[in-house]
Amino acid sequence: MRLLILAAAAVLLLQVSASRAAHPEQLLGGWKPIKNLSDPYVREIAEFAVKTHNDEAKTGLVLKMVVKGETQGVAGTNYRLVINVKDGASTKSFEAIVWDKPWEHFRSLTLFKAVPAKV
Repeated sequence: MRLLILAAAAVLLLQVSASRAAHPEQLLGGWKPIKNLSDPYVREIAEFAVKTHNDEAKTGLVLKMVVKGETQGVAGTNYRLVINVKDGASTKSFEAIVWDKPWEHFRSLTLFKAVPAKV
């Protein structure tokens, strides 16, 4: 009986391991693409990133659009966004990471850096 239980556990472990190897993006803590970049909540996260950066750096950037986005499950959710912003007459691209824990009413900008604009 023990041998049967041990064999069943080994088979289950192999199936889980093979499934994760075939779909590495599903690993816990991995980054997953945001399917709907127009989602109002994603826009809210992006607006938060720009406003927080403006407050800290004393700039006047204005969000134009979210170009790319991914989420990561942590103790909350990390949002890694590539955004286009207006800086006066020019458009610039930035990568922003925002840590969000809505049940605690907590949100923090952990990264905001310029990235090369795609032509």
